[in-house]
Amino acid sequence: MIIMGEDSQRVKDKDAQEYNISAARAVAEAVRSTLGPKGMDKMLVDSMGDVTITNDGVTILTTMDIDNPTAEMIIEVAETQEDEAGDGTTTAVAIAGELLKNAEDLIEQEIHPTAIIKGFHLASEQARAEVDDIATHVDPDDEDRIRKVAETSMTGKGAELEKEVLADLIYRAVQQVTVEADDGSHVVDLENVAIETQTGRSAGESELLQGAVVDKDPLHDDMPSSVEDAKVLLLNDPIEVEEADVDTSVNIENPDQLQQFLDQEEEQLRAKVEAIKETGANVVFCQKGVDDMAQHYLAKEGILAARRVKKSDLQFLQNILDAAVVSDVESATAADLGHGSVSRDDADELFYVEGGDDAHGVTLLLRGSTDHVVDELERGVEDALDVVATTVSDGRVLPGGGAIEVELASRLRDYADSVEGREQLAVEAFADALELVPRVLAENAGLDSIDTLVDLRAAHEEGDANAGLNVFSGDVEDTFEAGVVEPAHSKEQALSSASEAANLVLKIDDIIAAGDLSTAGDDDEGGAPGGGMGGMGGMGGMGGAM
Repeated sequence: MIIMGEDSQRVKDKDAQEYNISAARAVAEAVRSTLGPKGMDKMLVDSMGDVTITNDGVTILTTMDIDNPTAEMIIEVAETQEDEAGDGTTTAVAIAGELLKNAEDLIEQEIHPTAIIKGFHLASEQARAEVDDIATHVDPDDEDRIRKVAETSMTGKGAELEKEVLADLIYRAVQQVTVEADDGSHVVDLENVAIETQTGRSAGESELLQGAVVDKDPLHDDMPSSVEDAKVLLLNDPIEVEEADVDTSVNIENPDQLQQFLDQEEEQLRAKVEAIKETGANVVFCQKGVDDMAQHYLAKEGILAARRVKKSDLQFLQNILDAAVVSDVESATAADLGHGSVSRDDADELFYVEGGDDAHGVTLLLRGSTDHVVDELERGVEDALDVVATTVSDGRVLPGGGAIEVELASRLRDYADSVEGREQLAVEAFADALELVPRVLAENAGLDSIDTLVDLRAAHEEGDANAGLNVFSGDVEDTFEAGVVEPAHSKEQALSSASEAANLVLKIDDIIAAGDLSTAGDDDEGGAPGGGMGGMGGMGGMGGAM
């Protein structure tokens, strides 16, 4: 009896598990070489020919042209890690891939996936509890330790060359947007930190500025370039002649009628500028266009104006100036205006906008030599901002350099002795998977991964829970004292995301596809793995992207 369409495909039992595990491992192996201070970069060329050079895990995975349903599930691990912790995406994906590799070995030993899933769940819960036990409390005012968190996050990325300068800027930025809640906890509002980039100068010349930066020019030469007591109107409405909603034609019988039309258009623009003047505004930031005639009238009134301001800049200005974004210029009132000061930096061609005494928004102005450099710098600084904010609000840090993974693996092996049944093997497999991190750190640094792991295990057996790998010297040392520090929340999230993703993949024993086992429609000719791994044709796009 035929119950499925002729184009549908089905993969069952071990074939389905092999297919899923291979797809997930392919994603994990794609980013493994980027892990750590000595990690390599990937060059990604999209369908439009735009080039991205990065070693940021989530950027690589979301930019790659991946056409495989299981692989996309693993990419969600990276996206979740980025949203929740801001960093550690490569670690989370690599551990997920290693968990599935170890699970495949257990399945071949006739251990049922259900037992493996339960064991992984037990191990994940225990590991998260151990992280909390190992973690060291850090005070939000501990400047040195929090800067080390930022520097650790940026090490190995484009921001590393000037990490001391950038770590200082990041620490000061987070301090300015941190408030203490009623219960004594600290809340960091990164919505009040904007990042602007500029090419042509070195990263060491980056600055932290009070207020906002608007990368625009005054619309008219006769406009003032700076306004000390600025009354700012934020406008999401064009200062242009209103056009008819439908196509219209007008018959003109003499030149006077044409002049009337032109005069009417001019009067419309004059009325819009008059409405702005009546609010008391002396600065206008407009998201839409501004007509040439309107520019002339604004200049005559001594009003500074900029057009085509980015929506994100307008929203940030709204917070800083305590202003409203007006969508109809003729309904604007004095209550909609924001108050502060606007100054012009002619050398950088930027407006600096500062709010009142209550405003606490800041802008990180990042500089780099080229567009590719400054883009990677921005990604590194965004990750560092997130981990510093997490550290300040969470208050717990861990030693880096693979130290925490080796310590957790050791404790999980002890814990496995108390677990009954076949789940014990899954807990041990989880412990083995965690040791992937120090192994890959060593491999990426050109060191012997086996010797490194043996040395690390020996140090932890002797009671040094902070013993990690110095990838620059190849020595095992106390990474916490060496300043290699990671946020505990990021590690907990990575463990949770990796184990949940692995368990989700392991639960699947049947894949039923209405057509080709790809997620990109009919364009892909790779086919599904009816007789093997052909369905990894979806991963072909990934290989081409790297």
